[in-house]
Amino acid sequence: MKILTTTVLVFALAAPMGIATAPAAEAGSTIERACMKSNRRTAAPSLCGCIQRVADQMLTRRDQKMAAKFFKDPHRAQEVRQSDRASHEEFWKRYKAFGQSAGKICG
Repeated sequence: MKILTTTVLVFALAAPMGIATAPAAEAGSTIERACMKSNRRTAAPSLCGCIQRVADQMLTRRDQKMAAKFFKDPHRAQEVRQSDRASHEEFWKRYKAFGQSAGKICG
């Protein structure tokens, strides 16, 4: 149940494993801050920090900024997922892999 909750949190909020071309350590805590502000019951500093660490390894800074918006507006994730834009399709592949990794690592 805890893994499922974490996976749902990551997916709904903000998922790539080694697909990003440049690690985004300089992105700081973009996703961590968005996670903590999400007012979800499962949002805790330890979980949000873990998700951020995975994001730093797997998502570019630009990816993290886009993913952080999903915490506030989950419908935006659906719009990006269904978009016909090639850049959105590539982002979604990275984001999905990130979510799967974060669910395994942070769960």
